[in-house]
Amino acid sequence: MKYLIVGLGNIGPEYKDTRHNIGFNIADALVSGLEGDFMTGRLAYHAEVSFKGRKLHVIKPTTFMNLSGKAVNYWMKELKIDPENVLVIVDDLALPLGRLRLKLQGSSAGHNGLKSIEEVCGGQNYARLRFGIGDNFSKGRQVEYVLGRFDRDELPELPGLIDRSVELIKSFVTIGPAQTMTQFNK
Repeated sequence: MKYLIVGLGNIGPEYKDTRHNIGFNIADALVSGLEGDFMTGRLAYHAEVSFKGRKLHVIKPTTFMNLSGKAVNYWMKELKIDPENVLVIVDDLALPLGRLRLKLQGSSAGHNGLKSIEEVCGGQNYARLRFGIGDNFSKGRQVEYVLGRFDRDELPELPGLIDRSVELIKSFVTIGPAQTMTQFNK
C-alpha cells in the first residue's frame, strides 16, 4: 500500500514555525520519527518512509501555499496514488489550538492551499488532517495571525500536539480512516 502524505506550508525562513506551516512541522516529525530524510524533488521536498508494511511518500510543496495543488497533482500522478490514499495536513482557524479533525472530503473552508488542490486535482475527495490553530486575532488581522508564530503560552503544547498528529497519520495508514476518525475526532 502506498500513501501520499502532504504537509502544507510555505518555504523560506520567514515562514518557518508559523501557524500556517504546521503541516510542514508535522511532516518533518513524521519523517524524522521514521528515520527518513527529505530530498529536493520536483515541486516539493520528498521523503519516502515505511511504517508497518506501508510505503509513505511525504511531501512538503515548494510551490507556496496558494499553488499547492500543482505539487499534489504531480506527485499523485508520478507515484500513481489514488485520492483515497492521500492525506493533506493543514492549519485550521475554525478549530481551537491543537484540536485535530480528520475529514475524508469537504470544502476548502476558505483555505488557499486546499482551494488550489481542489482546482488542480479536480475535487474534494481526499482526506485532510485539520490542525486547529485557533482564531485569537482582531478584525482584519487574520493574515498576520496565520503567518505569525505561535504565542509563548502555546509553544509548550506544540510538541505533544505534533506527536498526536503523527499518531493520527500512522493510524490512518494502518487501521484506516473510519476507525481513526472514531479514535481522534473527539
